[in-house]
Amino acid sequence: MQRVCFLLKVRPERLAEYRERHQEVWPEMREALSRTGWHNYSLFLRDDGLLVGYLETDDFEATKKAMAETEVNARWQAEMAPFFEDLDGRPDEGMHTLDEVFHLD
Repeated sequence: MQRVCFLLKVRPERLAEYRERHQEVWPEMREALSRTGWHNYSLFLRDDGLLVGYLETDDFEATKKAMAETEVNARWQAEMAPFFEDLDGRPDEGMHTLDEVFHLD
């Protein structure tokens, strides 16, 4: 299982709305994430807008590709894009992944 951590930056003036939008993620989006291999997926948001994402998957590139091919993802990414700073394209294309340097089971 591959563990993936990524960063994005939410605009400070949109923090409250971003939090609200993630209280009720569309059921079809949740289903698509699960079906395409996003397991143990979490988002963490700091007050300055730093967003940290974590997930586990068998193959992150294949998982991203499968998700990008869903209609619900296209709609979700279009709605979420205005929330982010320094983004060229869709949020799911602008994730800055981090190298894992330590893991304790």
